[in-house]
Amino acid sequence: MVRWIGAIIGLVFRGWMGGIAGYVIGMLIDNLFFNKNTGTTSGRNSAPFGSQEQTVTPGDFELNLLSLCSIVIKADGQVSQREMDYVRQYFVQAYGKERANATFRTFNEVVKKREINAQRICSYLTQRTRREVRLQIVHFLFGIAQADGTVSTSEVNQISQIAGYLGLSRGEFESLKAMFFKNADSAYKILEVEKTATDAEVKKAYRAMAKKYHPDKLQHMDEAYRAGAEEKFRNVQDAYETIQKERGI
Repeated sequence: MVRWIGAIIGLVFRGWMGGIAGYVIGMLIDNLFFNKNTGTTSGRNSAPFGSQEQTVTPGDFELNLLSLCSIVIKADGQVSQREMDYVRQYFVQAYGKERANATFRTFNEVVKKREINAQRICSYLTQRTRREVRLQIVHFLFGIAQADGTVSTSEVNQISQIAGYLGLSRGEFESLKAMFFKNADSAYKILEVEKTATDAEVKKAYRAMAKKYHPDKLQHMDEAYRAGAEEKFRNVQDAYETIQKERGI
């Protein structure tokens, strides 16, 4: 952006040569102060959630994530203190107490001024975050719903809708859901295969899921998100081990 501003200013005051010089100077400023891949100021937490096309600032990401949290918390018509405590603990672990408190204060101010729209929020995040981040968001939302010991149908339906808005497939949603709802088919759902799958298909699915949920994919994010990635990865490993024991492979 700076390079084009420099080019325009140079063109206006010095003609074409000034425009070229302005562009070069602007490019140097861009490279010095901005991250070429993210388009934001450089630093560990400057824009760890962005894709190559568009980015989301950490502050916007936190506020939008908190908005999705509030939707899930209110999905069953009750506001559970344990669910709220779960969210607060997660944010403190991810960002530190001071920053988390600042985010909550900002959220309280913003939420009074506008209606929270899940589809609009998810559309915004889908354009600006990597798929693995969106998978972690849905995993986190299930954790909130489970925090009070009971996951209601309305909460599951709300998370399902959010997952769809975030561009996740039905299989991905069912895989994440199965990590919280254990039954005879959970292991297969986690690996995104049918119970009728062959041993070779199960092994192939395990390798694909282990790669998909590997914690290294979220190394650019804060501690809480990395912990969530490790939890999902363990669930995939446990699911495969369960099927191995069941089939004797």
